[in-house]
Amino acid sequence: MQEPLTFAVIGDSAASGVGDSDACGNHFGWSYHLAQAFTEPLVYINASRPGAQSKEVLHEQLPKVLIHEPELVAVIVGGNDLLRNGFSPEVFEENLNQTLARIEEMGATSMLLELHDPTEIVPMPRLVARICRRRVSAVNRATHKLARRYGSILLETRSLDSIYAREKWHVDRMHPSRQGHQFIADNFADLLRYRGFDVGHIPITTSNNRSKRDSIIWMLKNGTPWFLKRSVDLLPAIAFLSITELIYIARHGLNSEDATLHYPDFTQPRVLIHNHIQNERVS
Repeated sequence: MQEPLTFAVIGDSAASGVGDSDACGNHFGWSYHLAQAFTEPLVYINASRPGAQSKEVLHEQLPKVLIHEPELVAVIVGGNDLLRNGFSPEVFEENLNQTLARIEEMGATSMLLELHDPTEIVPMPRLVARICRRRVSAVNRATHKLARRYGSILLETRSLDSIYAREKWHVDRMHPSRQGHQFIADNFADLLRYRGFDVGHIPITTSNNRSKRDSIIWMLKNGTPWFLKRSVDLLPAIAFLSITELIYIARHGLNSEDATLHYPDFTQPRVLIHNHIQNERVS
């Protein structure tokens, strides 16, 4: 009898399936649809959690799945790191590096997901969009670098045709819809087949799982509280970064986004503390 393959998933809301749920609030997501498509015996483990950052993934989620000795581990992280005012690209890269190193030590194959460009689907002021793109680019740069180092299966989301089509996105425009999750699963399936895994085709539904009324209710119950919580955490940093961005634009012009980017950490709400500033060369 063939031994089952163990497929484990760790990470944040993009890994746990936010945007693809049933009437009872159960999340499914791309990894669930992918697991359904394996044609060989499979053990599927998902230890991800909405809101998780790279530190939690490394120290809490990873040990939970490694005890099962998985052959395939998806690590989907970075979005919550960059949304915090103390975001450090160096810390994120080191956490992800340690995570992938431990996966490699077990002889498992890792899977990574490139972050999409949120400014393509979320309306925001141009100045804030520039800051957002830099943070996302910092995460993606580290992800690509470590994917090469560890031979990870990397889904380059931004290169996918029609990735920004409205029907592929949840009402919050930050997470994939059911159709979007299935789309991601199908593209991961292509990459896995290339690596020798037995994965079949993944059907993509023509309709999503949320009506317009349900979407409005979801935003009132979940989206608005999340936005208010993140505003308290991130807005002081955005104000500081906006000032530095304006100074840079004055020096180098509006069309250039190459500059040294500062990531302030405001450890006390409503008090601007600038004694912990980290730099990174960002393009």
